[in-house]
Amino acid sequence: MSNPQNLQQGRALAQMLADMADLQQQQAVLHQRQTQMLLNLLPQSGATANPLHLELSPEDHRRRFRGCRMGPQEGPSAFAQQLLYDAGRWLHPGPTQGEAQLLEAVVLEQFVEGLPREMADWVKCRKPLNLAAAVRLAEEHLAARTENPRRSQPGEVLAATGAVPGSLVAAQTQGQVCEQCGGLGHFQQECQEDAMEVQQVYSVTGMSTPNSGRGGLYSVLSPVAAQHSPFLLHYQEQDQQKLLNSNIVPHQDLPSISEKGKRKSELEFGEWQPSPKRQDNCAAGSQSETEILSDVKDIMRRVSQRLHGRDKLSAFLKDKIKDLETEKRHLVGVFGRTGAGKSALINAIINKEGLLPSGSVSACTSVMIKVEATNGSKYEAHIEFITKKDWENEVQSLKLALEEDDDDDDGGKDDCLDPDGKLSALYGEEWKERSTHSLMDNKYFRDIPEFQMSKIKILESDSAEGLSEEFVRYTRSESNETEEVKRWYWPLVKCVTVKVPDNDFLDHVTLMDLPGNGDSNRSRDQMWTEFIASCSTVWIVTEMNRAASEREAWEILEGASSLLGNGGECQQIHFICTKSDHEKPDDINKVKKAVKNEFKKRKTITNHFSEDSFQVFAVSSKEFLKGENVNPDVNEILKLKEILKNLNDAHSETSNYVSGAHGILSLIQGAKSREVVEQKNEVCAVLEGNLSIQLNEVKKAIEDITKAFEQRLREGVENSQNLCERKLKSFLYPSKKNNGFHMTLKYAVRNDGIQKPKKGKRKDLNMILASCLTESIDEKFRKTFPNNLKCGNFNGAIDAFSLSTDSLIEKFKNVELQLTFLQTEEKKMKTTLNKTILTQKKLIYNSLTETIKNNMKECYKEAAAFEKKDTQKNIRDTIKRHVESKMDMFEEAKNAMLEQLNNLKETVLRTLKKTMEDSIEHSLKTEACSLPDVLEHLEMVKKHCDELNGDQDEKKNS
Repeated sequence: MSNPQNLQQGRALAQMLADMADLQQQQAVLHQRQTQMLLNLLPQSGATANPLHLELSPEDHRRRFRGCRMGPQEGPSAFAQQLLYDAGRWLHPGPTQGEAQLLEAVVLEQFVEGLPREMADWVKCRKPLNLAAAVRLAEEHLAARTENPRRSQPGEVLAATGAVPGSLVAAQTQGQVCEQCGGLGHFQQECQEDAMEVQQVYSVTGMSTPNSGRGGLYSVLSPVAAQHSPFLLHYQEQDQQKLLNSNIVPHQDLPSISEKGKRKSELEFGEWQPSPKRQDNCAAGSQSETEILSDVKDIMRRVSQRLHGRDKLSAFLKDKIKDLETEKRHLVGVFGRTGAGKSALINAIINKEGLLPSGSVSACTSVMIKVEATNGSKYEAHIEFITKKDWENEVQSLKLALEEDDDDDDGGKDDCLDPDGKLSALYGEEWKERSTHSLMDNKYFRDIPEFQMSKIKILESDSAEGLSEEFVRYTRSESNETEEVKRWYWPLVKCVTVKVPDNDFLDHVTLMDLPGNGDSNRSRDQMWTEFIASCSTVWIVTEMNRAASEREAWEILEGASSLLGNGGECQQIHFICTKSDHEKPDDINKVKKAVKNEFKKRKTITNHFSEDSFQVFAVSSKEFLKGENVNPDVNEILKLKEILKNLNDAHSETSNYVSGAHGILSLIQGAKSREVVEQKNEVCAVLEGNLSIQLNEVKKAIEDITKAFEQRLREGVENSQNLCERKLKSFLYPSKKNNGFHMTLKYAVRNDGIQKPKKGKRKDLNMILASCLTESIDEKFRKTFPNNLKCGNFNGAIDAFSLSTDSLIEKFKNVELQLTFLQTEEKKMKTTLNKTILTQKKLIYNSLTETIKNNMKECYKEAAAFEKKDTQKNIRDTIKRHVESKMDMFEEAKNAMLEQLNNLKETVLRTLKKTMEDSIEHSLKTEACSLPDVLEHLEMVKKHCDELNGDQDEKKNS
């Protein structure tokens, strides 16, 4: 049973929220009256006023509060104080403890949201109980990135007036002034004075400029109430005595104002400026998409807070508001052999020469490097390590591989593990004389305590070159080791994320420098596979003079094509020819044509990608960074940058959010009206009939496609059984002579049938055995589940689903708002469903290989146990014998895929049916209890929606 006391407190809190909303409206009226009063009072002080220079209204403080982000030059404590300042002048909380707690919750939420991404994640996962705890956690995260961190003491952010942590009413900074008495350290509601005035800002002309661009805030004390009514004044300092004689006294503790951008003839009003990084986000009146999204999100937060009812409709609406949040990020995978120019290309793309090391430093193909934007001003490298246990297991495997190499009578070395290179990078020559256990001694990891604690190491620098010098030892080895560098830590690294400041197209895009064949370490290989499957674009980098004939580049693409294509979500492949210095346009065109012809010959690739998705570019990173050869016909780096900017464009996410918000607000406002019940019933009957028809059409479309897949898979099973022996032979008896193949083969059975050579094509026995099955469906699968969502899943059946709300709106005007909600809900549902299908289709396609792999695991375990004499022969015989006894695994793989397709069909139909039935139920059949009036919000959001749609139409027409 519910506690009556808790229920009473909940109702009181809900009422408090409603009262605060009403108070804001009252203050707007009061603001206008007080402005006129000020205009009447100011002539008595000798100052001239301009109404355009009035101080920020509560609404302006709200916009600034919701738009603020922590800047690169301010710490968490200063950022929290900024939020407290704006929140206080926006909400004006009363003296009660309940209002204090409510205000703290609002500020705490915005504080975490405004932190840089990694810092916010750090704070969120530790669930701080109050603002002081959140600031302390943020300071701890910041301290980890600096050599001499300065951490705030507990409660420091609240400390200016000796406040108790957790109480925001008493927690005011020195820059906060009571809007009634002019006193410092408390809000207007706490003031004991009877008078109630609101501070305003005016411009005083005819005075000289203050010291070095600093402004000041002054209180204009009226002759009537010189001790009660502070009016803030932005002044020019010429004759202070004249000001003092006019009852204008300075408040030196208030924030000063920059003169930058002011007219010489008159120092205009300037509000307290936020940090440079946040200034754009906080600018009032901006109609950029960022500002629109921020405004609409803020509106929906406030609407959600005003949905106090416990009825079904209020709960439904609050859930719909939560579901509006989405995040968009494109991954661009960059592949290429060592020396092809990957690092130089990335440096040129982001205009940061020297960020990723290249040249005399030999690349370590095991380390994945991500490059993305940061909100801060410094360059950062976040280094994620494998676990110490993983490293111990890998060291054991590396030493075992070397011992088996020594016992090998045939000669040759394992091309997969590179044991000497990895162990020598970290231990020098010491590893040869020490046991695996002794190599885990903490002395080897003294400089990287984060590795031992399973934490991320953060490096920081003011320059790209400085950061490169810091993190190079975590990504690769230098051939000529100097005395200063004793150890190279890349064997311990899982991934390095490099964060770049001041970049305009990496906010929603990550560039990923990836090894071509995964890694022998399981955790790194799993991360590699996940990254590959998540890439929306892939760059294959190779040198211009060998682009068409570059074997390694094509083998990398072939080896990863199924993970990128039908098993992934890659939409575009860009073949980038580097080092095009001084090449003639005609020669470049010949190379491009040769590369495109080579692409057409590679059936393994074309099974997953059409010619339209393949493009060739010629670049010279070196000349671009010099500012030379920027002719797009010769050096196409500018074209690549434009592609990234288009990927970074968050228009669709903004449009989806605003459109969804428009629908929700339409439902709230529509539910408040009292339409004729009979008309609602008539509309419901039509909608339910349309829903039934549309569901049947989607069901039929999916079932027809499933039958086509079943027919192709049946052929694939037959081919698999007939060609199985030939497929096995290609793996077990390679045509190219390799003295060390028995070691490569042994590594493969230890790694679930996967070979990962340092160079060349990745070979997966499970994929090879499943190849007849996958080849039988590749083309059909690519058309049914296109990675480009604009093409439509299930041959467009999902996109064609419609309840025909457009025609109903024309017929039933009285329920137009409810139908508008259904219209936007339908659109949002299809977008979400298409993304779900994109994720599920990867699992469906890969289920063929996974079923084969599961059937082969017992065989791999048995084969891996063989040692020394006749190892190669025993492994081969074991694999052949096992496959011959498991011919039914191909039929099992077919059935597993068909079952997953059927499950997806059920998921699609259930989602369409439940989502639209619930939406119809709540919009037309559920009685509204106590919903807020959102007409003003609805009009504003509709205006934003029209603006976004208009901008998109202009782009299409241009």
